[in-house]
Amino acid sequence: MHLPRRLGRLALALVASAFAAPNLAAQLVHTTVEPAPEVSAVAFEGATKAIDLKELALNIYTEPTRCRSMVLTPFCKFFPYRGFVERHYLNRQEFKREVLRIRVFYYREGYREAQVDTSIVKLDDRHVKVVFRITEGLPTVVTDVNITYDSTLISRKKVGQLNQVLVGRPFDLFEMDSTRLQFQNELWELGYADALVDTSSVIDEVAHTARVQIRLVPNHLTTVGDIVVQGTEQVTQRTVLNSLGFRQGDVFRRSAVLESQRNLYESNLFKLAALEVPPTFDSVKTVSVVVREAPLHEARIGGGFNTVDFLQTEGRFTHYNLFGGARRLDISATAGNLGAGSLNGKGLFKRVAEDSTTTGDAVDFLQPTWQTSIELRQPAFLQRPRNALAIGVFAQRRAVPAVVIDRGYGGNLTYTRTLAFRAPASLSYRFEVTRVEAGGPYFCVNFGVCDTTTISALRGHQRLSPLTAQVQVDRSDQPLAPTSGYTARAELEHASSLTVSDYRYNRAYAEGALYTRLGAKNAVFASHLRLGFVRPLAGGAGTGGEPVLHPRKRFYAGGSQSVRGYGENQLGPRILTIPRALLANAVTASGAPCDINSDAIRLCIPNNLTGPDKKPLGDDNFTPRPLGGTSLIEGSVEYRFPLPFLENLGGAVFVDGAAVGEKVLDPLGNVRTLADLVRGTGAITPGFGVRYYSAVGPIRVDVGFNPSRAENLAVVTEVVRNGKLEIIPLEIPKRFSPVGTSSGIGSVLNRFTLHLSIGQAY
Repeated sequence: MHLPRRLGRLALALVASAFAAPNLAAQLVHTTVEPAPEVSAVAFEGATKAIDLKELALNIYTEPTRCRSMVLTPFCKFFPYRGFVERHYLNRQEFKREVLRIRVFYYREGYREAQVDTSIVKLDDRHVKVVFRITEGLPTVVTDVNITYDSTLISRKKVGQLNQVLVGRPFDLFEMDSTRLQFQNELWELGYADALVDTSSVIDEVAHTARVQIRLVPNHLTTVGDIVVQGTEQVTQRTVLNSLGFRQGDVFRRSAVLESQRNLYESNLFKLAALEVPPTFDSVKTVSVVVREAPLHEARIGGGFNTVDFLQTEGRFTHYNLFGGARRLDISATAGNLGAGSLNGKGLFKRVAEDSTTTGDAVDFLQPTWQTSIELRQPAFLQRPRNALAIGVFAQRRAVPAVVIDRGYGGNLTYTRTLAFRAPASLSYRFEVTRVEAGGPYFCVNFGVCDTTTISALRGHQRLSPLTAQVQVDRSDQPLAPTSGYTARAELEHASSLTVSDYRYNRAYAEGALYTRLGAKNAVFASHLRLGFVRPLAGGAGTGGEPVLHPRKRFYAGGSQSVRGYGENQLGPRILTIPRALLANAVTASGAPCDINSDAIRLCIPNNLTGPDKKPLGDDNFTPRPLGGTSLIEGSVEYRFPLPFLENLGGAVFVDGAAVGEKVLDPLGNVRTLADLVRGTGAITPGFGVRYYSAVGPIRVDVGFNPSRAENLAVVTEVVRNGKLEIIPLEIPKRFSPVGTSSGIGSVLNRFTLHLSIGQAY
């Protein structure tokens, strides 16, 4: 019975829509909106060096179209693909607000009378350029800063370090807020979590001056009250409490809160870990620890192949809470050379030549290689959050076909104590039994060991079991590219019969870096120092009672993180190696032809060699091998600065220097001056570089200049004796030049060493 009423309503709707249709169509025609133009460039005219244009650009909405990365610049220029280019279009609603944003930014920077005008320059039908014309005006300059504080709590020097509002500079509200926050954090660190930092200023608008008053009110000392843990399911609350850097009744400090939160995240037990304190004005603080648990197990397995190591597989298992208490168990294993016996020389797999000069049996190099390790780590050892204990075992069999088989097994025990925030100290013992099966040339080329005594020791089962004490501190402001602060590390190492070690020595090492802001904004002056010495001790088993030092414990210099005028480890005592075939046209001191097939090859003169075509052989036919030293002094200074008009790019100039000592038995004998400490090879190399500050850290390109001159270096070659490769030292040294035999511009270019790496040098 409601059908007639429904039909009437439908008819009325149709009539109304018929009358409205022309008007709606007309509206659609007249309100068609054109696409927003693309912003090709944004310019700030009138802005001086007093303002950081990068920060100004970050405070406005309008952005220009840009390449997503400097590395993609060539692709962006010729292939404007969306994946390469980050496009931005003009938003007219936001553009109207840009004047206010810029004026507020200038006001905070101390320019309270800044004026802004805007214009849009049409480049073509789809692209525009946005221009902001700025009249900065006079800055409001700070004429007086008065800080009232309790000198028994904070020293005058510390107040000066925390204060960023300086007389003679524009009255920057950002610096004022940073100063307030730093004072508040410092008082909290002293235990005054409810401290008040009162800031006020008197502005003279006519004289453009500001007088600043800062008053520190510590109020009462605060302590930790109840600790409430929320969100635990599989992890016990006791485990969470053991990870905290404070206990009930302790003074409530900021560093303890940060340390506790870091400990919770580093345990890998939680996806979320937050410490909350209700904002109550009370001397006893209730701390709420809110966590969200993560998976307690993680396993991974993978495999692959290559043309040299045949089939390979890898597996890793981690238990983050073994038997409770946040005990972490890591098990890892890798295996290679799988299927080598049947795949050798087939298809794309390289054939391993049957060479028995190393082990006596070529099949040894086709056996599986493997490496495995197990480590158990107990945080909060003895229920102390700053203590940790780790114990592990490891074993390995590695091989390079027809070159070397390296076997080893052992274990390690490490106790770590956190002395302060980012300042751990550790005591560790590592027991390792090593055996290296290789010919003499391998030790000379890869270990830098060419004397028969050390080679004999390395070939047998030898124990390398040092006891090491280490302490380090990190007071830098950033982990990847520090701009202020310092880092330091020192370690002492001892190995003897007391530590069940065949290699016996005392070793000391220390390094530190200092960072200071200097000059232009974001410019940093960095310095670095390394010191070390090692003294081998006599009496080791398998060494004939002579002091033998493992190559791993020697000191090396040169490379991308050392003296950058040299290649990796190329500064210091070295020896030259040369294939014996290149000595075929050499002569002896008597003028007789060189015999390269017997021990008489030692009489060959390595200078002025010629090839089969009678053309001279350059120094680049000799390969310099580092031997390492027993003492080291290394220092470096570097000035890092931003490059103008290039975002995320910086430059650097540096001077590196080091001296690596080669005195083996008594590095501290007859030391009268600092120069006597290192008797060996030294050099100072200047250079320059470029840094691209990416999300994974600075990508660094450095060029170091090597000013060193030619030097006399010993030369070794190899012969087959009794079915094994053996090294033969030549009696006459080689006059070796690091720049080779080039002349003219070639000799200059050869003095430059190029380094490409990720991360700062120090």
